[in-house]
Amino acid sequence: MDTIYALATAPGKAGVGVIRISGDQATRIGQALVGSLPAIGAARLRVLRDGAGGHLDDALVIRFAAPNSFTGEDVVELQTHGSPATIKAVLAAIEATGLARLAEPGEFTRRALENDRMDLAQVEGLADLLDAETEAQRVQSLRVLSGALGDLVGDWRADLLRAVALLEVTIDFADEEVPVDVAPEVLELIGRVGASLRREIAGVEVAERIRDGFEVAILGAPNAGKSTLLNMLAGREAAITSDVAGTTRDVIEVRMDLRGLPVTFLDTAGLRESSDVVERIGIERARARAEAADLRVFLKSEPDEVPPIPLRKEDLVLQGKADKYPDLGDGISGLTGAGVDQLIDTLAARLEARTARAATATHLRHAQAMIGAVTALEAAQAEVQAGAERTELAAEQLRHAVRRLDALIGRMDVETVLGEIFSRFCLGK
Repeated sequence: MDTIYALATAPGKAGVGVIRISGDQATRIGQALVGSLPAIGAARLRVLRDGAGGHLDDALVIRFAAPNSFTGEDVVELQTHGSPATIKAVLAAIEATGLARLAEPGEFTRRALENDRMDLAQVEGLADLLDAETEAQRVQSLRVLSGALGDLVGDWRADLLRAVALLEVTIDFADEEVPVDVAPEVLELIGRVGASLRREIAGVEVAERIRDGFEVAILGAPNAGKSTLLNMLAGREAAITSDVAGTTRDVIEVRMDLRGLPVTFLDTAGLRESSDVVERIGIERARARAEAADLRVFLKSEPDEVPPIPLRKEDLVLQGKADKYPDLGDGISGLTGAGVDQLIDTLAARLEARTARAATATHLRHAQAMIGAVTALEAAQAEVQAGAERTELAAEQLRHAVRRLDALIGRMDVETVLGEIFSRFCLGK
């Protein structure tokens, strides 16, 4: 494979820039730039020079030998000063050696996958970690990156291979008497793996929400204080506010870090009957987004108002513009801030309760692979229960379940998803 190089840190002015070189020629390129390389695993200060001997920079140089590197190849990392001019000069010097080419986005991580330094789920965990904006996202993606999903798959796979082996015994010795009936143990293994898979599948939706963000819709009649509340939550003028009813026509979104959880608040058009065509479109959009949101906060414009749409158990009904109703205990005001902290605490608590159900698997692709495995396990269970003459069919269904789990972590059938995954990576990853 070609030796590749790229800036591994973000482009632009910085204190330090890390340039990564990976491949068979990495050591040779490093020697061309600094002369004597440090020992493997050691970090040493070296002078970087171009092909003409010109002084490029003073850099910290680290050398890794295959297979004990991020990519599984020989790697040299140069920690230079982070000025754009310095980075440009060092990259040009590497290119001038003719021994390496600029890496494509995600190519370092792809080589880590191809060299068995990571499985496919870990690659997705790394992509999610690079995109993480909140503490919950960081924790979740780091768990996948650490190999937790791969460990689960390994346990499921071991149990299913044990079940296949038991069935194969009865097939190989069909003309002889097998001293033990293997069906009970096979069914127990299938049941155990199936139950674990179903638990994971049930938690994928919550895990996806942690990754992509929860949605909280703010609803109410026109002039109930929805936009003012959104602006208070956002800490800026995200929505136009006025005394004119129906000012908000479209759904306004503000993304926030709510106690470590990614949450998008939705300011919606006021719910009422309207003859205005544009306002009616806004009201329909408000209803649709409210239906899809994880939680809804309905602001009453009057104390005795009844929400015109059905709400769910965890939704909140509060008196809007509480500054006008100081004696009510359930009021909230985006103008004065009254009740806002309590609202944030309540929303955070209810969303945190949902995260407790999150799975280790975090992507729709994971769920689809596990659903396929469960379907195969159900078919295998039926074949085992049908009797000894269906043993071969049961074993094949179990092997199919194993193949679906192998695809989950990238042991097979992964080419269709690699392009989409690696397109999210920056050049130096």
